[in-house]
Amino acid sequence: MIVKFLGVGEAFDERLPNTSILVRAEEDGAGQSSVLLDCGFTAPPRFWANCGDPDELDAIWISHFHGDHFFGIPALLTRFWESGRRKPLLVAGQEGVGTVVSQALRLAYASVMDKFGFELKFLDIEPGNTFETAGFTWSAAQSGHPQRDLALRLERGGKSLFYGGDGPPTEQTLALAHGCDLIIHEAFSIEQKYPSHGSMRGAIDFALKAGGKALAFVHVQRDERRERNYEIKQLIEETKHMRVFMPEPEEELEL
Repeated sequence: MIVKFLGVGEAFDERLPNTSILVRAEEDGAGQSSVLLDCGFTAPPRFWANCGDPDELDAIWISHFHGDHFFGIPALLTRFWESGRRKPLLVAGQEGVGTVVSQALRLAYASVMDKFGFELKFLDIEPGNTFETAGFTWSAAQSGHPQRDLALRLERGGKSLFYGGDGPPTEQTLALAHGCDLIIHEAFSIEQKYPSHGSMRGAIDFALKAGGKALAFVHVQRDERRERNYEIKQLIEETKHMRVFMPEPEEELEL
């Protein structure tokens, strides 16, 4: 499983693109497949820079319905149409994902869905359900974000990844992350300042309790990242028994 951090920023960062992660599974008995985790308004250019083939992507996961997590879908899918995509595309998320994404597409480009040369499929994934689709095993749990957010666990070939979207941990997301090779968690601030967002210290505690092998901080508040960078590096260096890192855009990791 290859994990590429296309973007790692929060909603309004002037320097870093929205958090968006491309997960690729290399050729094996199940074949190649790829999933894009969230697609905010700054994500499509980063995706296009990394994926020239309009038929490569198999699925998109939307953690929740905030603009920096799904407003890039109209541009992404419209370019797929322009580029001649023929392969079906799955968009997965919480209940209602099909309605919300279809509305966004029609608002952005009124009739483009009627012109697609590929099938656009939608899948509701709710906590308690496990699905085998697009070459991965998918399961979800609700985080503590006030705008309902579902964390996702992806598994394939004995490797597992947890992506939290936004929000502080819950008992449900802790159970979901148990034993994951990589935990990608929102870390908006070093300490818990905002009830609606996760923190670095909270994410470290969460990942250690979950028995994760590595933890990536994403969606770090722009001023926190710039003004407290030394403290962040110190916190990372002080953490034992697990690799902790704050990825930059284009950073890649193999699980």
